[in-house]
Formats: sequence, C-alpha cells, structure tokens
Amino acid sequence: MASLYPHTFNNLIECYKKLPGIGEKNAERLAFASLELDDEIIEVFSDSIKNLKARTKHCQICDNLSEEDECEICSDKTRNHKIICVVENPKNLVLFEKTGAFNGVYHVLGGLISPLDGINPEDINLEKLFKRIEKEKVDEVILALRPSVEGETTALYIQKKLAKKNIIITKIAYGVPLGTDMEYIDAMTLELALSNRSVLEND
Repeated sequence: MASLYPHTFNNLIECYKKLPGIGEKNAERLAFASLELDDEIIEVFSDSIKNLKARTKHCQICDNLSEEDECEICSDKTRNHKIICVVENPKNLVLFEKTGAFNGVYHVLGGLISPLDGINPEDINLEKLFKRIEKEKVDEVILALRPSVEGETTALYIQKKLAKKNIIITKIAYGVPLGTDMEYIDAMTLELALSNRSVLEND
C-alpha cells in the first residue's frame, strides 16, 4: 500500500519512529508539529542533529558527554576532585547535578555488570575508574547506581576491588523501591539519598 503522505513527510515519520517510545501515531504528531515550526527553528533543529555525532564525545577523564577532551565538571578547579560519584550513564550524572547538592566529580561507567546479558566488568569503565582513583589519590567513592540486581552486583564488585585501599566507600540511600529506574526519581529524593549515604564496610 502506497503511503498517504508525501515522501519527505513520510521519511520524517519513519525517523521519529526510531526514537525510543515513539510509535506510529506519536511520530505522525511530531511530523505535523515540525511542519508548523518557523524556518529558523527548523534550521537550528537540523544543525543540532547533524552536529550531535560530529561534536559530541566522551570526556577523557570521567566519560561524561562533552565537546572538549575534558567536560566542564572535570575541568572545574572549584570542585572537590577527591570525591568521585560513580554513576551508570550521563543521564544519571545530570540528575545529580540538577539537585545542586554535590560539589565533587563523577565517573560514568557506561553500563552495569550483568553476566546474563554478557556484560562483564571489563566491558564497562571500571578499570579506568580504578586507575583514576589511584592517580588522583581519591578520598571517597560514592556509589550512585540503579537499585537493581545489576546495580548491586556492580557496587559489590567495586567495593571488593577497593577493599584494601585507604578509601571511604559510600552508597547513596534510596527512598524508592528496588528496581526503580534512576531517571524517574525526583530531585528531592536524590538530594536526600546523596546526603544520607552510608559507608560500606568490608567483612
């Protein structure tokens, strides 16, 4: 069956459908909304998408998203570089930054250990974290990972690897049920979780 929309319009619908959570109806709605945008906005929209891959890279220190070799957080000398908050992905980092409650730095793992999914410790940025801790003589590592089996497995692995180091290892408190995705936790809960973090003791 031939498309009911012009070729260019239909192509845009198909592009929107590639985004997570966007089905046929939502893609159509977004395409019609795009058609109503001013030419100037469309140009900005287009340039932003084209430049996204070309200019966005990962910070050489923490693996956060950046347009420079070092992200703004890692290059900020006013922050406490002796405290590293370990997060799963850049989205989680932004969530903590929005609370305004943390003045340390971050380390983005780019995933969590999940043997069932074929994700082992060497598949995420753990070795980079351990080398960084050694090099920067870090005082505290805060584990701010998703409250799930994968998050707990990753946290335990980090805790064991750092057991013989003279480092305080803390874990954020959770005011949410086990299994809740970090991005759905509100800023107030995150701030309280960060301030009420607990020290992890090795046996």
